[in-house]
Amino acid sequence: MYGGHMKRERFQTKIAETLGVAVLRSRPLGGGCVADVRAVDLEDGRRAVAKVGPPESRLDIEAMMLETLAATRAIPVPAVLHGEPELLVMEYIEADGTRSPQGEAEVADMLAALHTISAEQFGFGQDTLIGGLPQPNGQMDDWPRFFAERRLLFMGRRALNTGRLPGRTMDRLERLAADIDRFITPPPSRPGLIHGDVWSGNVLWHRGRVAALIDPAIYYADPEVELAFIDLFGCFGRTFWDRYAEVGEIREGFFEVRKDLYNLYPLLVHAALFGGGYADSVARSLHSLGV
Repeated sequence: MYGGHMKRERFQTKIAETLGVAVLRSRPLGGGCVADVRAVDLEDGRRAVAKVGPPESRLDIEAMMLETLAATRAIPVPAVLHGEPELLVMEYIEADGTRSPQGEAEVADMLAALHTISAEQFGFGQDTLIGGLPQPNGQMDDWPRFFAERRLLFMGRRALNTGRLPGRTMDRLERLAADIDRFITPPPSRPGLIHGDVWSGNVLWHRGRVAALIDPAIYYADPEVELAFIDLFGCFGRTFWDRYAEVGEIREGFFEVRKDLYNLYPLLVHAALFGGGYADSVARSLHSLGV
């Protein structure tokens, strides 16, 4: 069974009904922390990727996020063929994993272009997801308060309530949130659209170029949130950073303070999902910020 709820026959029948073409075969792909991911060969010669999960996976939200990014034309993403809570069918993207400095410079241009797309407020018109966890996006004019309340405190409480974040660490997180303006100086001049989950597993490389970015967690943020996440997991190298500095904006104080501050959020996401060492990383980051 796939995702513990959909047998192969039902899965293939659902794909056929959705796309109007029979499924010849399917095989599992890597990834998919909240749903099974499968490559699907269709009778008309096309290949697609299908994600299958329980209704609470809300794969329709992932479909919406991919469509939002596709409409910007700033970054490459798989085309959505069908999206509903239990099933997401996407274009198959050929990837061989081959990287290059030129490709890193190109993706810096892509992300810098994405980050110029703005909105009136920070957040998004609806809540989204990150790693299968809810990502509340109630819109606010005040970026530091948005980041403190909708990101740090929300995810910290989720990790605390699942027993994966110690209460003493949550107390320190609340102290930081109460003094958040001190850490975000200068604040961003405007909201920028971000992919929200750029790490090596979500970057598909092919023949030295980035063929697609997958598994987004979009909202309008300080674009430096994206850069901090990229740095946290070492997704790109020096060429990316040099090029982004030329075409984008990295404000004074990012590498010294805001990078560690913004990376508290992905660390809290991982703590909420896995606990253990990620909770320790949150505590160390708070210490580095003097909290």
